[in-house]
Amino acid sequence: MALAAEILGDRWTLLILREAFYGVQRYDDMRADLDAPRSMLSDRLARLVAAGIMTRRAYQEPGERERHAYALTASGRALALTLSALTQWGEAHILEEPAPVGIIDVSTGEELRVAFVNNAGKSVEPGKARLAKREGSGRWTR
Repeated sequence: MALAAEILGDRWTLLILREAFYGVQRYDDMRADLDAPRSMLSDRLARLVAAGIMTRRAYQEPGERERHAYALTASGRALALTLSALTQWGEAHILEEPAPVGIIDVSTGEELRVAFVNNAGKSVEPGKARLAKREGSGRWTR
């Protein structure tokens, strides 16, 4: 958890990832959307690329200089659950109302929520979940 927070744990990084999940890939578009200082945005994007969360590719519009776009890698797309869980927490404990955007099931239009699920696919209430240490044999210490 601490290692992940070291990579993702500042406001700007989370905002950049939010933009990427919205589909924004071009540096200039991200900068305009976030009203972010160039040096900060370049630094955070470089960190995300180095961590394997985003990939950088060059593109060039006709008659323009080369620019860069940033896309989520498989590792970055896997953060969807983490960021959705943070959004859920923020709705419940900070906003105290639904956030302006959410995740839906494209086939039904129903809102999706992050939950603890056991190996059988059954939801487990958060009050019945706790951290446990994994033993060398793969079993859990209760």
